[in-house]
Order: sequence, then structure tokens, then C-alpha cells
Amino acid sequence: MVTRTTVINDPVGIHARPAAQFAAAVTASGCTVTIAKEGGNPVPAGSILSIMGLGIKQGDSVVIDVEGADADAVADKLVATLLAAE
Repeated sequence: MVTRTTVINDPVGIHARPAAQFAAAVTASGCTVTIAKEGGNPVPAGSILSIMGLGIKQGDSVVIDVEGADADAVADKLVATLLAAE
């Protein structure tokens, strides 16, 4: 398992559009991925509603866990996807 932690800088946090883009990237990766607020319970990252349900706001740290083939590269791509959606 590979873990990445990043801080969300978007003034509105993770809303519908970035959640959808992130969930689509997770699904395309073929890996098992969870996302959580730092210190919180992880949720399946392929679900837009689960991601939005975390209520991630600007300044929150999120933890992304990736299991599967090429997990290191997938984790880096998912962090870039999340930050690019801001």
C-alpha cells in the first residue's frame, strides 16, 4: 500500500467537479483507493458522494491510500489530479 498526504488549497474545498474528476481517475487506475481527512475514516475514492461526504475544506489535509499494480505512480497521478482540479 502506498500513502500520500496533501493539503487542499482550493477556497471552496473539494466540491462536485473535483470530486468527479478524482473519482474518474481512481476508476481508470484499476487500483483500490481510499481517501480520508487526516485523522478521519477512509472512504472509497471511486465514489463522488463518498468524497463529497467528507466535507473537505480549504486547508484540510487529505490522505490517499492506493493498493494495486504500480501503486506509487498511481498515487502520484491521483494527487496531481486532485490538485489540478482546484
